[in-house]
Amino acid sequence: MLSLTCAISEYDHVRDLASGRVRAEGIELSILIMPVEEVFFRALRFREFDICEMSMGRYVSLLSRDDCPFVAIPVFPSRMFRHSSLYVRRNGAVREPVDLKGKRIGIPEWAQTAGIYTRGILADQFDVAVAEIEWVQAGIHEAGREEEVEVRPPEGVTLTRVADRTLNDMLLSGEIDAVMSAHPPHCFERGDARVRRLFEDFMSVEHRYWQDTGVFPIMHTILLSREVYEKYRWIAMNLLEAFTAAKERSMARLHDATAARCPVPWLFEYVRRTEEIFGEDYWPYGIEANRTTLLTFLKYAYQQGITTNQLAPDDLFAPEVRFRFKI
Repeated sequence: MLSLTCAISEYDHVRDLASGRVRAEGIELSILIMPVEEVFFRALRFREFDICEMSMGRYVSLLSRDDCPFVAIPVFPSRMFRHSSLYVRRNGAVREPVDLKGKRIGIPEWAQTAGIYTRGILADQFDVAVAEIEWVQAGIHEAGREEEVEVRPPEGVTLTRVADRTLNDMLLSGEIDAVMSAHPPHCFERGDARVRRLFEDFMSVEHRYWQDTGVFPIMHTILLSREVYEKYRWIAMNLLEAFTAAKERSMARLHDATAARCPVPWLFEYVRRTEEIFGEDYWPYGIEANRTTLLTFLKYAYQQGITTNQLAPDDLFAPEVRFRFKI
């Protein structure tokens, strides 16, 4: 039995793997549950884990350069539409997306996956080009945040790092016109009436985006230490199958109309309506079911200088998981 560590955030669709109800054949997993920011930091800085959750942006940035220490499997623990991740002042000059042209937008990191999608969406949907905005990189709530991977914004793009102030404070003071972030600024979380989402009816906007594009943004994937993977190539498929089994058990629980498994009213009906929009497997793993989303993301990553070359979806994942045997 191969003993491996896996660092990941707390998800219901990973719960049965963490508890041992689902097991990866031939592997004894020690699951370390922690916030995603901590997982990313410790995995990138110190290579502490055999298996870990990782942001797609950081991963593809590393993969496009030499000697990437990781290889991925097509498991996607976090997905989220990102029209909701733009925050502006209620009395500011930005009322709609086109107003962002010529403005200053704060971001926590250029390579943050949420920002990669949102910048691409602004360009594709609203004709707001990346170079038409002045970008300001800083911590959301703590000053001094730095990029975790090397970034090279495209020619013509202005990106300024601010080390002594936070995005939250700069938004309130008017030093920046908007914040683009996966994590909302404190002022919004605390209900400050001076701040709002740019897309206040974001669910309707994101629903239309899905209908128009077929893209359900993938935020995170699962990485294997390349050193461990090269010794035991079989772990890639075995882990994919185990993560998939845990996810399927989670989705079955959400359908239970007898007793709500999560503290959400009418959960089973919400799941039914979600399936009407997205299909029965509305949170798919694997490459083919996600090819449209992956192609879109990789296009954005290359256009924005996150990757040094145009990657293809198959480039991201261990070759063992690209194919399935047939009987």
